[in-house]
Amino acid sequence: MAGSLIVAKRAKPASAYVVILAFLVTVWAQAVYAASDLASYLPKVAPADFFPAADRFGSPQGEPPILPVYRGDQLQGYVYLNSDFANATGYSGKPIKLLVGIDPKGVITGLKLVDHKEPIVLVGIPEKRILDSVNKLIGIDMASVARGAVPAPQVDIVSGATVTVLVIGDSIVRSATKLIKSGRIGAQGNAATSAAPQASKAIDPQKSELRDWQSLVGDGSVRRLFLSVADVNQAFEKSGNAAAVAHPEQGEPDETFIDLYVADVAVPTIGRSLLGDEGYNRLAGRLKPGQQALIVAGSGRYSFKGAAYVRGGIFDRIELVQETNSVRFRDRDHIRLGSLAAEGAPDFPEIALFTVPPELALDPAEPWVLQLLVQRVVGARDKALVTFAIGYTLPDIYLKREAPPAQAAPAKSSAFPAAGTREVGTPPAASDDEPLWMRIWRANTVKVGLTVAALGALTLIFFFQNFLVRRPTVYAWVRRGYLLFILVWLGWYANAQLSVVNVLTFANSLLTGFSWEYFLSAPLIFILWASIAAGLLFWGRGPFCGWLCPFGALQELLNNAAQALKVPQFRVPWGLHERLWPIKYIIFLGLFGMSLYSTAFAEQLAEVEPFKTSIILKFGREWPFVVYALTLLAAGLFVERFFCRYLCPLGAALAIPGRIRMFEWLRRWPECGSPCQRCANECPVQAIHPEGHINVNECIYCMHCQELYFDDHRCPHMIQVRLKREKRQAMSSPSMRAGGKGPATVITAGGKPVGVSSVDAITPPAT
Repeated sequence: MAGSLIVAKRAKPASAYVVILAFLVTVWAQAVYAASDLASYLPKVAPADFFPAADRFGSPQGEPPILPVYRGDQLQGYVYLNSDFANATGYSGKPIKLLVGIDPKGVITGLKLVDHKEPIVLVGIPEKRILDSVNKLIGIDMASVARGAVPAPQVDIVSGATVTVLVIGDSIVRSATKLIKSGRIGAQGNAATSAAPQASKAIDPQKSELRDWQSLVGDGSVRRLFLSVADVNQAFEKSGNAAAVAHPEQGEPDETFIDLYVADVAVPTIGRSLLGDEGYNRLAGRLKPGQQALIVAGSGRYSFKGAAYVRGGIFDRIELVQETNSVRFRDRDHIRLGSLAAEGAPDFPEIALFTVPPELALDPAEPWVLQLLVQRVVGARDKALVTFAIGYTLPDIYLKREAPPAQAAPAKSSAFPAAGTREVGTPPAASDDEPLWMRIWRANTVKVGLTVAALGALTLIFFFQNFLVRRPTVYAWVRRGYLLFILVWLGWYANAQLSVVNVLTFANSLLTGFSWEYFLSAPLIFILWASIAAGLLFWGRGPFCGWLCPFGALQELLNNAAQALKVPQFRVPWGLHERLWPIKYIIFLGLFGMSLYSTAFAEQLAEVEPFKTSIILKFGREWPFVVYALTLLAAGLFVERFFCRYLCPLGAALAIPGRIRMFEWLRRWPECGSPCQRCANECPVQAIHPEGHINVNECIYCMHCQELYFDDHRCPHMIQVRLKREKRQAMSSPSMRAGGKGPATVITAGGKPVGVSSVDAITPPAT
């Protein structure tokens, strides 16, 4: 009966349950993340690598551990792991780990790179070239840097590996200064003494007013850095780099090189003034509890954005620093703005809104620095670098001071406290100890709820598919509306486009150390993967590929428009189609195999997916990426879902476990394939074999075949059923009972007459 639940025809063997159980056991068994340890890297190095003539390591001391190094019984210095003291997240998004040698006076004596996932080999840069640049820090007195007597040293960057070199250099400097300031080495013993509790500072959420540009700049709510051409040339001269001095910036000395402004717009007054009420409210809805956001605006000949964020998704010319931690923004943290709302604000050619990544828990009540890295090309592959800083301290008018809790450290402040959580400064509650991922989910309640509702609607579509497909016009609008929602909201707005990179990362985590917290920290991605895992058991890969993939939705909607505009459609011959669709499986297996060797390299090769270009960045990338994505979409105008059919590695990855599905929901008639080829000829992705069976590995569950299944004007089987019904009705009519001649019945298929049948053929002769 239409609208009733579909009864599955057959269930898969019990072996499917065994496979699923084994998989879940594997995940559960490896659900403890094994962090790396200083001692695990010691077999890769020797004491003499850090101190000449040293012959042995001592026992680890303290926490984080530092390792004394001896020559006989004489202490030479210490070795430590940089990532134990300062974050060192590189271009790959994973930590770069070095062992650093430092003598008791605080002088760097040796460096050894022991672990990294940087894809620097992709651009043909030898690892030695990177290390040669960083090794210039050897011999630097970091105790003087820690005291503030001298500025922090800078490494010479290597073209094509800017981020990698900067991260390594910054990590070494920050980790060494943090170690020295802790009083464990050097003459900083008094730094280790405990201080009396101080009153905590937090943003006052009650202070929210609109202010003009001049007042914001005047009291330091917005901080400014102005550099002329002469300022930059003088800075390079002071750096002592002869090659950089030989290539001065051209132009008048007083010409503006860059005029840069920065502000913390998570503070209500500053945010409302610069973004307007509507913009601030949107930002407040996106920020997680405790997360900050910055406005960076600039004018002049030098761009603070540069071009690396287009090529690789990272802004390498600005860096946010607080104490010993630093972070660089990526494209996913960035929103381009056209203007500022504050009265009297200048017109800036570049305005960026950055959300501070969670790896840097920026405390807005404490000072922080935005560093501007000015690069100068000095050779075919070499660049010189000088750094300028904008120090930012939030004015006291935005803060409130409270006595510290009696038995707990003050919590980080937040401009946007989550509903039901305490304000900063109140006694700690049990809820404060909840994991970070739970706070992230609470902050994304609306997005999570909308995603779950969309998945619930899709589940109803699948369970009541017979009701819909019997009404083709209604079903067509339901499908197109759902795909449009997935493209616009889930893809372009929420950026919840899944990728084969997610599969590679998950597989790698099972091999190297699994952590649920890592995957739970992205709510929408986690929900989608959980729904796909459930969908694989019932329908195979179809729910994702045919309904939940934003790029797939974009392809299909564009093809629908092309067909409406009478763009000719090309149907790939079956023999060629059978030889083309395995390509995506070859691509996936290649990426998977490469990920076992280098996850970072595999992630770069995964650009075969145009998802990042077309969905995440909305085509705001370097032109080769845009041309590639547009080429695939153009092919899809003539061959529906061209990329999905032949190139998508994610579709291939989902098709493999999709074989364990337990039910068959797509109905077939005995005549399907022999002799009827109607469904096979009309399947949009040619997932139906000429023999009549459906290849579930290729099926996207569009349900077009199910529309035909019930259509008594297009499906030959249903046409015969309709004719028999009409004949029975004609025979039972009054005219037939009176022996009259009934009307002729026109047999149609696809709306075209294929024959005429007169009821006389079945009327008994007169007696």
